[in-house]
Amino acid sequence: MLQTIEATIDENGHVRLHEPVRLPEPRQALVTILSGESDTSKTALLSEAALAEDWNRPEEDRAWSHLQQIR
Repeated sequence: MLQTIEATIDENGHVRLHEPVRLPEPRQALVTILSGESDTSKTALLSEAALAEDWNRPEEDRAWSHLQQIR
């Protein structure tokens, strides 16, 4: 099973996991270094309008209506 864990890497290369991880035995891991946080935030904001145009349609509401809770 693949699992993604959020972490921060400092300028000396030390990795600090944002949550505890328990494993039954040592495992290999891949580390992906993301660009600065502001780039990620900008991408999300720029995507919002395009996604809203696609998602905020009556046919989308009907397609996902079975997942909405009735109160």
